[in-house]
Amino acid sequence: MGALRKLLAWLSVPVICLFALVMYLARPFNPDNNRILGWIVAKIGRWLLGMERPLQGWENMPQDRPTVVIANHQHNDDLFLMGDLLPPRTVAVGKSALVWVPFFGQVFWLGGNVILNRARSQKAVAAMQAISDALVRDRKSMWIFPEGTRSHGNGLQSFKKGAFHAAIASGAPITMVCVADYKDETRGWCGRRETVPMRILPPVETQGLSPDDLPDLMARCHKQMAEAIAGL
Repeated sequence: MGALRKLLAWLSVPVICLFALVMYLARPFNPDNNRILGWIVAKIGRWLLGMERPLQGWENMPQDRPTVVIANHQHNDDLFLMGDLLPPRTVAVGKSALVWVPFFGQVFWLGGNVILNRARSQKAVAAMQAISDALVRDRKSMWIFPEGTRSHGNGLQSFKKGAFHAAIASGAPITMVCVADYKDETRGWCGRRETVPMRILPPVETQGLSPDDLPDLMARCHKQMAEAIAGL
């Protein structure tokens, strides 16, 4: 039953994205499209999975100023856990392979999200610079998984530098979304997914920081997130 629930949840994503294409084509590259789509996908996905997501600290998510949101990345199902948490005017950072996912890839591109090709580091650096400029110029927020890959519920991995470079360059605060370790497990005969608690930590200000402060900023954020995840 759990496998059926997961199949239905993921089949719902391209269907929702297909209908969402109308909105994205009507106002292309509007980052608020991402917020609407993320809310719908997450709510329907969690309902189909039978998943509960107790959330602490929602008041810490900035709603009136740009922020760089970082979150720990464990499974593809993170989409259903976090999709409805995007602050206004948020773009996400994703790998280039996402573009080829039917309907989802097309709305991802039309949402003005940042697509990185890890094999072309110079273009990746240029893309991160562009988004740090957008944080200031267009008052956009950015959502990124700083680990760079999924941990599969095996604890917080080391961070890549991109999100922290963008935060320092723009002066935007870093908001940390912490998700408890989970293993894609089900419970009961009806296959409902395990409960996955989350916590949003108070923003870490970056105004006045320089590139020299990057290692300390990364270490502080990693420590705070690791402690929060361990406490969930």
